Amino acid sequence: MSKSEPAPAATILLLREDPKFEVLMVKRHHQIDFASGALVFPGGKLREDDADERWREHVLGWDEFDPLQRALRIGAIREVFEEAGVLLAEHHDAGAFDGACDPAVRAGVDRGEIAFADVVRDLNVRLTLPALTTFARWITPAMMPKRFDTWFFAAQAPLAQVAASDGRETVDAEWLQPARAVELAVSRERTIIFPTLMNLRLLAQSANAEACIAAAQSRPLRPVLPQVEQREDGAYLVIGADCGYGVVATPLAELMSRGG
Repeated sequence: MSKSEPAPAATILLLREDPKFEVLMVKRHHQIDFASGALVFPGGKLREDDADERWREHVLGWDEFDPLQRALRIGAIREVFEEAGVLLAEHHDAGAFDGACDPAVRAGVDRGEIAFADVVRDLNVRLTLPALTTFARWITPAMMPKRFDTWFFAAQAPLAQVAASDGRETVDAEWLQPARAVELAVSRERTIIFPTLMNLRLLAQSANAEACIAAAQSRPLRPVLPQVEQREDGAYLVIGADCGYGVVATPLAELMSRGG
């Protein structure tokens, strides 16, 4: 893959109503080179073994998706397992997995020392790929040194599981109302990067998790590739009005001051 070609990545907007509509966000470790210290949705780059054919025996919905979509969903579920300790899976009798995720196993998967497929096999569960609804797709602008082609998925959280940060990539995990997370970003109480903030605003348009997922299923998926536009008062980062976020034009200087 060339430096200019974006790496495939996946992230999950994990949703719950407890009793208010909330989304899980994790705080990136300050020593991480991308979005350090920022609040983000759990996610990351795909790995080669996210596309392993042996997953056929360990997922629900294998035949519903093409190879890329399978890998994206498996990768997204793996990242939530590593970063937040939540596993979107079912037992073979169709009961939802409600166990605790061993921190040592999570760390081993994160380091590549333990295959995620082996963890799922040993737990005797299957990943629930159809539980993920495509929410958005964002591609990093060509001017950036690191580029990602990131698919955002929405899914209802398994309420019997408790989210906890991994202490390495993430140092905190918290449930926030989408509108409240936007307020924290605007007031600069928290660092939230541009794509995350835009998707929080879109998320805040729904009253609950069910409405959010229904809206995502009915919304045309148009990849978002922000562009830099020079105006009289400076450079702006803009996205197309047909992408579902309305008219968006944000001064680059403001983005830089907020940490991206």
